[in-house]
Amino acid sequence: MPGHLILTVRFYEGRYHGNGDWPPAPGRLFQALLAGAAIGPLTESARESLAWLERLPAPIVACPHSWPGQLVRVFVPDNDWDTVSGDHARIEEIRSEKSIRPRLFDPLIPVHYIWSLAAEERSRASDVCALALGLYQLGRGVDMAWACGQIIDEAELEKKLAVHGGQVHRPSLRGNGTALRCPQVGTLASLEARHAAGARRFRLNPVGKTSHTLFSQPPKARFSQVAYSGPLSRRLYELRGDSQSDVLASWPLKAASRLVLLVRDVAADRLRQALPAQVEWVERFLVGRRSSGEYEAPAGARIRIVPLPSIGHRFADHRIRRVLVDVPACCPLRPDDVHWAFSGVELAEPQDSSETTTLVPTDDETQLTHYGSVGYGFRVWRTVTAAALPYVRGRLRSRGDHTRPFHMTGQDRSVAEASAAWSVIQALRHAGLSDSVERIRVQREPFESRGECAAAFGGHGRFDSRLLRHVEVSFAGPVSGPLALGNGRFLGLGVMAPVDIVQEIQAFSIESGLRPAPAPILTKALRRAVIARVQMTLGDRQTLSPFFTGHHDDGSPARTEQNPHLAFAFDAPRHRLFIVAPHLLERRPPSRQEVMDLRLLDSAMERFCELLAGGAGKLILRPAVVDFDRDRLLASANAWESVTPYQVTRHAKREDAAAALAADVLSECHRRGLPTPRIAVLRVEVMPGLGICGWLRLDFQTALQGPVLLGRTRHLGGGLFQAVSSESRRAATP
Repeated sequence: MPGHLILTVRFYEGRYHGNGDWPPAPGRLFQALLAGAAIGPLTESARESLAWLERLPAPIVACPHSWPGQLVRVFVPDNDWDTVSGDHARIEEIRSEKSIRPRLFDPLIPVHYIWSLAAEERSRASDVCALALGLYQLGRGVDMAWACGQIIDEAELEKKLAVHGGQVHRPSLRGNGTALRCPQVGTLASLEARHAAGARRFRLNPVGKTSHTLFSQPPKARFSQVAYSGPLSRRLYELRGDSQSDVLASWPLKAASRLVLLVRDVAADRLRQALPAQVEWVERFLVGRRSSGEYEAPAGARIRIVPLPSIGHRFADHRIRRVLVDVPACCPLRPDDVHWAFSGVELAEPQDSSETTTLVPTDDETQLTHYGSVGYGFRVWRTVTAAALPYVRGRLRSRGDHTRPFHMTGQDRSVAEASAAWSVIQALRHAGLSDSVERIRVQREPFESRGECAAAFGGHGRFDSRLLRHVEVSFAGPVSGPLALGNGRFLGLGVMAPVDIVQEIQAFSIESGLRPAPAPILTKALRRAVIARVQMTLGDRQTLSPFFTGHHDDGSPARTEQNPHLAFAFDAPRHRLFIVAPHLLERRPPSRQEVMDLRLLDSAMERFCELLAGGAGKLILRPAVVDFDRDRLLASANAWESVTPYQVTRHAKREDAAAALAADVLSECHRRGLPTPRIAVLRVEVMPGLGICGWLRLDFQTALQGPVLLGRTRHLGGGLFQAVSSESRRAATP
């Protein structure tokens, strides 16, 4: 029957001096197993067992909670003894400073490495358990440890993890998390080759009557980098009344912070009474303070209580009916204990109701979808409850003085809003949102008609109402929720909801690496990169839709009318690459399927920063902000001029190539739903195998919004037009 191989490592002391990796990487365990087995001659049986282990997928790692120890600086000699002519008296000249900061943890809690096994693999797993008995250290030479192995079933594994008392790290399916080295096929052979080369690092090179000692670096061992993420324990609670338990109770939106305080204090009292030995953890990781009043718990390890107002429809009243409780994997409090403390909490101070409100766990997570917890992420986010910003400079009304008239000049308001925007950047950094930000919008008024003004959230006096703002943030890449921003993010303020806006166009600036090459080389390379990244996001066995490839499953080209697909363009004058949604070119709203495909594209192109473009070079890219008002390719204008040559869609039998080109452009504009332009042919070329190509100028009676891509090769950047400035139009007018 299937089972699990679990290797348990225990340290003699509660400290670990690895190279900054925590938990100890599976690759480090593999090296320790090899070192223990190779104290004597490495037997063939041990080699086969390790070769089998390196072929297994990355294991689950359960480790104790740790914290950084004291930083120690030591000075050690460098490996350049010859620079001081071997003189011991001059050894201080070649000493270098090295910093060592160990990880401290409870040595009674072990580290587990867990692999899933098929029934026929049990015998090989037993050999690996025997190898584990030879392990004597894990990490550096001072990290002495011992290990043992077991083969257990699913029920016993769940029991071990439940009583472990640490945190569990699993390989991340989306590639997000801490990267750890894991063995792969060829790791054992690379370690043996490195060991053999280490014995020959120094050799004598005779030159005439003298000889020099040469040093050669041993080859690096082969490991794969696997992203690990600790699972977030999340539970949703509903507010219900005593008399009508089947009807949801509600809480006013402006009292969100008061609700969180009441719920948190009741849950904290429960945990203090039930777990007297963990009172310090309750204070630090739930309440957010120590007994001395110092806030020392890491923000990423604190329990987060998020009130969820009812949103998702324009008639939603924005009252709070649900509360979300998140327990991070690095929090030392057990998730089961935390969720028990919140379950059944009764609120003795309802805000506008005569009935007691009770927190009841629920499995209905429909409301969470309105806060961005499901899907590939969103770029634009807005606050539902106002954010408490770290600071706002400028001339502000005195605190609590709202009766006297207050006059703010335009300059005062400009300074205050600019300061608030910078404060939002700091708040994003504090919340761990390191993704680049494209745009920030700050205001006191709510973004929804049924929302509350920012000052209303400071009614209980904990936060200065002058520092409360509603915030809209546009990220460069998709971000998943729920999100909370600002100093009050642990007290129900700064809760954000995504705006359902699809990314119609993605732009990338070419920072370096570009060599002169035709535009189709770049656009085809970009298309291949998009297909590869989307396929990687979906999985190898999933079939891509024509939206990304432009072709059907049988390889035949997809017609735009039946299967709209992405277009790719290269803006040579400004060194930019574009991915353009088909509905943007066709001047229509996106379909439901196109919205889903664009979100998938957004997720796939996250952190896209390098493009191998063949003869055009290895390009280093950076996401670029597009401005639909000022960009010459995207702005609204009456006159448009060719950037890349237009290729005719049909080879009309006309004697004059220019006339054939103009007729084809006119037909293409009518087919794409564009107004009838006045056409001026600037240049015409007849290319073998391509037909008639040309550069044109289009003048429309009404302003046309970009981008403008026309012609047979428009999906690969052909027929790209840019707006003509008013000065250029006046100069061209006879």
